[in-house]
Amino acid sequence: MELQQMIEAAWEDRSLLQDKDVKIAIKSTIDDLDRGKKRVAEPQGGKWVVHDWIKKAVILYFPLQKMKTLEVGPFEFHDKMKLKTGYEKLGVRVVPHAIARYGAHLAKGVVMMPSYVNIGAYVDSGTMVDTWATVGSCAQIGKDVHLSGGVGVGGVLEPIQAAPVIIEDHAFIGSRCIVVEGVRIGKEAVLGANVTLTASSKIIDVTQDAAVTYQGEVPPRSVVIPGSYTKEFAAGQYQVPCALIIGQRKESTDRKTSLNQALRDHQVAV
Repeated sequence: MELQQMIEAAWEDRSLLQDKDVKIAIKSTIDDLDRGKKRVAEPQGGKWVVHDWIKKAVILYFPLQKMKTLEVGPFEFHDKMKLKTGYEKLGVRVVPHAIARYGAHLAKGVVMMPSYVNIGAYVDSGTMVDTWATVGSCAQIGKDVHLSGGVGVGGVLEPIQAAPVIIEDHAFIGSRCIVVEGVRIGKEAVLGANVTLTASSKIIDVTQDAAVTYQGEVPPRSVVIPGSYTKEFAAGQYQVPCALIIGQRKESTDRKTSLNQALRDHQVAV
């Protein structure tokens, strides 16, 4: 509570960033994020709770840092944030040229192909961050998730009250999917390639006699593909992108099933 009060006070009065104890409070919070002792958002009682004050600590951390040149072999970077280190001790596999920033938590068993994980993100055990996938600031990725090649998971720092993207345990996110603006993907859901989900995207369950529309959330075990619906504009009717829930992931399907098999189960060409 003392950390939170100091950070909340500095958020309202930036002159407090000169105070030694405030600096320590901010830096210790980022260190706790890096080690997974704190999270920007976490499940509590079946719901996700977002800790706005920790997001504030991340934002306040930037003005405390000085620009510096980082050299990694022949590569050079110029930034305020140092890179994450100590992967062997963490039990994390990092393939060149994967990069994670200090302040991002990678749990034991995470595999990072050439990819990027930003400060404040939490990636739980056994998850694969595949080639050119990006995990944005404060995004929460569950256990044994597969983020396929080129997946874009959006980050969020401001506005402070905005929820981060949450991808729950055992979800499979297909190639080139985009998930942004605080969308939550339920446990064991499967997103087919190129599904784009924003806070305003229609997610339409077409498996019953009457369609059911969701926004901002994909229910657990849903199998989702890109789709479109007709919308009326002043200039006429046009097709607008949406996502279609075409079925449920079978109980008999292994959690590490390939995306292709999950879609074939529902007779979708791949």
